[in-house]
Amino acid sequence: MSKIVITGASGQYGRLATDKLVAMGRASDLILITRSPDKLAGRTAQGCDVRFGDFDQPASLAAAVRGADKMLLISGTRVGARVVQHKAAIAAAAAAGVGHIAYTSFVNIDETNPAIVTVDHRETERLIEASGMAWTMLRDAHYADAMILNAAPGFIASGTWLTSTNGAREAMVWREDCVDSAVAVLTTPGHESKAYRITGPNRENFAEVAAMLNDILGCSIELVETDDDGMYAMFDAMGIPREPVDDQSVAGLPWNSDDMVSFERAIREGFLDICTDDVERLTGRKPRSVRQLIEENADMLRGGGR
Repeated sequence: MSKIVITGASGQYGRLATDKLVAMGRASDLILITRSPDKLAGRTAQGCDVRFGDFDQPASLAAAVRGADKMLLISGTRVGARVVQHKAAIAAAAAAGVGHIAYTSFVNIDETNPAIVTVDHRETERLIEASGMAWTMLRDAHYADAMILNAAPGFIASGTWLTSTNGAREAMVWREDCVDSAVAVLTTPGHESKAYRITGPNRENFAEVAAMLNDILGCSIELVETDDDGMYAMFDAMGIPREPVDDQSVAGLPWNSDDMVSFERAIREGFLDICTDDVERLTGRKPRSVRQLIEENADMLRGGGR
């Protein structure tokens, strides 16, 4: 069995991927990299190899990736500042003889896409392709979890969902469906030199999602359209920083407004209006819907997100 190294293994995506691989009997094949090994003490008991590694300390990565055959490179959290971090991980993997790297990219990295997340992902993909390793790009759409589980409690409490998307559509995807797709790439053959666009099953706009929330939860969210300046004003008033800050969360939102405002512009201009069957092609089942995510988390949402 090939050894798989997972970066950011203590984050949400990394924990879920590890859970699934452990459940497949692959614990002894896993090398888990984290800035905080104490957070993964339980993984050692499961049989995983937990190692310290920090994107911001390139020297730490050489030992952290040693012995791995494949890498799941989970993108960092500092939108607009990740290329240097990713470059260090890619260089360490190539130097250690890692043969295949799978990267959690973004659904549309076209150079004309105004979302600032595209810059990091586009440059990281170029570095990976130039590394000499085999590669697979997992181009994930907007996480439904972010809008439904993180943001929606605020919409429910205030009764207002402010947006600048102007009725444009996207196919939001469950984070778990993205993880299942990554696990399939890591554990089955034939994914080299391929880029998958990992989306949900339906193209929907925020008005339709707000209507689902109202219908399922019995709440009264009003969708209000604004422009980029209006979005910045809202985030500024909430105390959300314009640029990213590590491990900072405001009102349950671990984001920054430069990211979110440019992201909404990308939706508005049609750059995220993409819907594929790649989840089904990789996992053998259809991706789950936004409606199902609301239904399965209805009690939590009615309770204000607790």
